[in-house]
Amino acid sequence: MPRSVNAVASRARRKRVLKQAKGFYGKRKNVYTVAKNIVEKGQTYSYVGRKVKKRDYRQLWIARINAAVREEGLTYSEFIHKLNLKGIELNRKMLADLAMNEPESFKALVASVK
Repeated sequence: MPRSVNAVASRARRKRVLKQAKGFYGKRKNVYTVAKNIVEKGQTYSYVGRKVKKRDYRQLWIARINAAVREEGLTYSEFIHKLNLKGIELNRKMLADLAMNEPESFKALVASVK
């Protein structure tokens, strides 16, 4: 009796990997064994990238807050400390948005904690 191979499932599996490799350069896009490795590595990068993105944005917000606060004669760490003492619970994303888009209200906030 001939060997039974589930060709439908294996073809679908290969097709799925090659579809994910669409747009890659050279053999990476059309040779299954190469594409499989590259797609797997790409998925690892995308997983790690989602974590790194959070770090990068927090770093950006802190830099923006620091720049805006230094114009008012404070440092970032002093400003955050005084916010905590006053009990003002604004996250860094909101503080950075205020500093960028509404400088007048940010100046009023800095004046209230000084």
